[in-house]
Amino acid sequence: MSQPNNNDKMMRGLKNRHVQLIALGGTIGTGLFLGSGESISLTGPSILLAYTITGIVCFFIMRALGTLLLSDLEANSFITPIAKFLGTTTGYVAGWTYWMCWIIGAIAEVTAAGIYINFWFPNVPSWLTGLIILAVIYMINIINVAAYGETEFWFAMIKIVAIVAIIVIGAFLVIINYKTPTGHASVANLSNHKFFGNGWQGFALSFQMVVFSLTGVEMVGMTAGETKDPVHVIPKAIDAVPMRIILFYIGALAAIMCVIPWNTISPDASPFVEVFKNIGVTGAAGIINFVVLTAATSACNSSIYTTGRMMYSMTTKSTGKFTSKLGVLSKRKIPQNAITFSLLIVAAAVMLNIFIPKGVFVFIASISTTLFLFMWMLIILAQMKYRKQVDAAGEEDKLVFKMPLYPFSSYFVLVFLAFVAIVLLFKTSSLIALIGSLIWIGSLYLVKINSNRKEKLNK
Repeated sequence: MSQPNNNDKMMRGLKNRHVQLIALGGTIGTGLFLGSGESISLTGPSILLAYTITGIVCFFIMRALGTLLLSDLEANSFITPIAKFLGTTTGYVAGWTYWMCWIIGAIAEVTAAGIYINFWFPNVPSWLTGLIILAVIYMINIINVAAYGETEFWFAMIKIVAIVAIIVIGAFLVIINYKTPTGHASVANLSNHKFFGNGWQGFALSFQMVVFSLTGVEMVGMTAGETKDPVHVIPKAIDAVPMRIILFYIGALAAIMCVIPWNTISPDASPFVEVFKNIGVTGAAGIINFVVLTAATSACNSSIYTTGRMMYSMTTKSTGKFTSKLGVLSKRKIPQNAITFSLLIVAAAVMLNIFIPKGVFVFIASISTTLFLFMWMLIILAQMKYRKQVDAAGEEDKLVFKMPLYPFSSYFVLVFLAFVAIVLLFKTSSLIALIGSLIWIGSLYLVKINSNRKEKLNK
């Protein structure tokens, strides 16, 4: 795994509250506010069970991540221990794969943000508003890491307030047995209309949507090199995030389905808007549009942060003059050159997105999302390799952050990821994305193996 070409270290400017909300906010995206209608209409209340199971898996993934991060406090990200325990070739593939995942994510989110602004300013081109948002995000990211952390803290708070509002409103409407156009608000709505909406097949297929909505949960691993007191802050963030995600997702979706019977929810509309409309909130669409704009901007902000750090950690003197400059820190101890490079790619792609057919970009975005499964698998495999080394040396008592129920929990996650990969085979769009992901991973391995061969020949 390449290391930055200077001896400086990034500033540890992220506080506990920053890391907590960065980790939590990164997984609460526009999918919950806009796409949950489709999820509910396809699977019914069983979507709650799917989120519970996936939340448990995310908990184990996060614990494995914590084990790796605390094994080396000098690591800039979780890619470093992946390279250490699974080999530099796999570290190379993981680094560029994760960078590409977030580059594609940034393009998608900034494009979406531009469209959301069109809700209020329909005559302004979405690509222009998207670029303006990107410029603001860039300024935030090059000030210092604390500025990024503070921005993400408040972005996440807006999303959390919206979710808590839905949960509280839903609970209140159930208590007063509020009459809606489709019946009465009641907990019975979760069971009166078939819990497994489309049977076991629909339940199994729902895991694709659920897993994809939680991608990014591992992003807390990118903050390791800039977190104050990581020994205490990182474990707290990791232990808290999975349960909070389960609470917010399950709480919000359960509240929605208690107020509105799931079989009457439109797959094309935001159920959040429908709940607000049911209690007579004027401008409900505008409120949710503001929240999803915040979610998209937050996701793009995190993407620029992540791609900058990943680019920084992947550069070295041996890669040439241009790329070595990307591994240099600014006076503020941030990888400004790497951030700038990543952002310029995103900006160029946003412009090109005007001319590229929508189907092409959706396909690329699907590949990016599928690649997160690969990253989660590597985290688990690296953690297993590390634990084997620790156990072989008889130093298990030195572990400061253990994986619960090891090794069964690790195998459970791997089996779950394999199950999700199998689920992807049963839908044409996800099958093509899975094939595209395998081609990407295979190509990176071939490039690195060929590069290693040439280096040996030159020696």
